[in-house]
Amino acid sequence: MPGRSNCRRSASTSDVITPRSSFRIGFIVIHAHRCIRVDPKNSSDCSWRSPAEEAAGEAARGAGTALILFIDELQYVEEDQLAALITALHRVAQRQLPVMLVGAGLPQLPGRMGRAKSYAERLFDFPRIGPLDPAAARDAIAVPARQQQVDFVPGALERIVHETQGYPYFLQEWGKHVWDVATASPITLHDVEEASDVAVVALDESFFRVRFDRLTPTEKRYLRAMAELGAGPHRSGDIAEMLGRKVTALGPTRNQLIGKGMVWSPNHGDTAFTVPMFDQFMRRIMPGEDWRVAG
Repeated sequence: MPGRSNCRRSASTSDVITPRSSFRIGFIVIHAHRCIRVDPKNSSDCSWRSPAEEAAGEAARGAGTALILFIDELQYVEEDQLAALITALHRVAQRQLPVMLVGAGLPQLPGRMGRAKSYAERLFDFPRIGPLDPAAARDAIAVPARQQQVDFVPGALERIVHETQGYPYFLQEWGKHVWDVATASPITLHDVEEASDVAVVALDESFFRVRFDRLTPTEKRYLRAMAELGAGPHRSGDIAEMLGRKVTALGPTRNQLIGKGMVWSPNHGDTAFTVPMFDQFMRRIMPGEDWRVAG
């Protein structure tokens, strides 16, 4: 991947398949943005070569176990690398070898895999993992608190669910800051309001800011125009009109933002933020009207 010249194998074949009990599953956890690399000119590189994966599958089957690959941030894998991975997994599937991939990525992942290999949609399942529903979001906060003999007054939990929009990471942030702010049980609505201010500042300084700092000025203006329209999704034409540009002229910028994991396309011609509340952050970080004028 860009900025990474090499990567490490997380485990050798013997590390994965040596059974210590009657049945064992070997786990390899890989962060795709820093570990997957395919370099056909360098056979020692960390690549997805089908013979190697088949050999691992054969060894796993002989040992009565299985090999499972866990790959996070799979959307960042370049297309030729993704194609090599899919091809290797296709071959082991044809041979019915005990090798499985569990990948995680942003919503554009199914489309990227389909472009890399057209049969990917038949080879993999793509379950959608979105925000928690309100009941699950409440439980994510209330259940661990209750285990510590801490309760919430009516309305306090609902405010957390509303503020976080059920986004799991935001629930963790609000839970942490509410816990730090509250001085006694039950936790009050005032505690949640105070914690919300702290949580937003923390997100602005870390979660949101890290993403913002990777953007070019043109990309920032594109996202600011989206934010001006609201949470989204938004039609490409509406964003272009907001910037006084043609849709075709903004196509490369939109593609760059998709590649960086900042936006995705839920439907043809639509663009949406990949994380909740980023529209609010963009309005805070780029207030006023100066963003409308290209620098």
